[in-house]
Amino acid sequence: MKLQQLRYIWEVSQHGLNVSATAQSLYTSQPGISKQIRLLEDELGVEIFTRSGKHLTRVTPAGEAILARAERILHEVENIRQAAQEHRNERRGSLSIATTHTQARYALPPVIEAFRAEYPEVALHMNQGTPTQIAELASTGKADFAIATEGMEHFKNLVMMPCYEWNRAVVVPRGHALAARDHVSLADVAEQPIVTYVFGFTGRSRLDEAFAAAGLTPNVVFTATDTDVIKTYVRLGLGIGIIAAMAFDPERDADLVAIDASHLFLPSRTYIGARKDTFIRRFMLDFVELFAGHLTPDVVRAAFGNTDRAAREDLFADIELPVR
Repeated sequence: MKLQQLRYIWEVSQHGLNVSATAQSLYTSQPGISKQIRLLEDELGVEIFTRSGKHLTRVTPAGEAILARAERILHEVENIRQAAQEHRNERRGSLSIATTHTQARYALPPVIEAFRAEYPEVALHMNQGTPTQIAELASTGKADFAIATEGMEHFKNLVMMPCYEWNRAVVVPRGHALAARDHVSLADVAEQPIVTYVFGFTGRSRLDEAFAAAGLTPNVVFTATDTDVIKTYVRLGLGIGIIAAMAFDPERDADLVAIDASHLFLPSRTYIGARKDTFIRRFMLDFVELFAGHLTPDVVRAAFGNTDRAAREDLFADIELPVR
């Protein structure tokens, strides 16, 4: 059994059982991959994939078990490389982050800027997606860190640590009737056409919960994953916007008015995390602390060193999270 064979079967499983696409991604030949998979199956005495002619059609039950272990082995191989790199040069490497547009656009820029100043030889990679995609990228090792607010149910095999809480603002064009009111209620908002986030993004669940609890049905006429897109359509008069308060820039958005909505919705919480078996390099610890000051290296090590999920959560029970 060769490490290369394990990498081939894992990559094939990640490319929808398309050997040709796998070969292109690995810069090798399709026949070479097919041959190595066959040799591995012959050695193990089981089929990892079922076939229809020359095409792989599905993963067998034995293949599911083998792929799960192959993934762990490949992840440990990467950890070995990271450990060696840490001792060879602790200030050089790469860091991949999976997150949403709102975090990438509004929360991370000062963190990235400070991190780059401290670690100019660390290459940074940003991947944006849904909570499900973010969790998948981190759980398969394609991203070192996941940063998300929604969909915590997708992050079961990751150590997720709370970073900060945030709430929302209602944004309207200058001159809008709501801008002149001293107090805006949830009923006032429900009467308006609403432009906001797609369900499952950027704390959208808190918004839906608030309307449901009040027995109100919001008139959501347009949704997007990108806050700047939401503000664009508010400017076009499509409706009022409900966005993360941190995404409103008084200078850039001078033609809009932001109305505090923290009294209307429960706050949302943003988390950062990684696979529990990840080798955490020094620059990774520093990145986490830059993003959330209370997540010091000792706290992060304690979180990753604790195998019990409930006990990990107890680490943060008494921490008062900052509000953005």
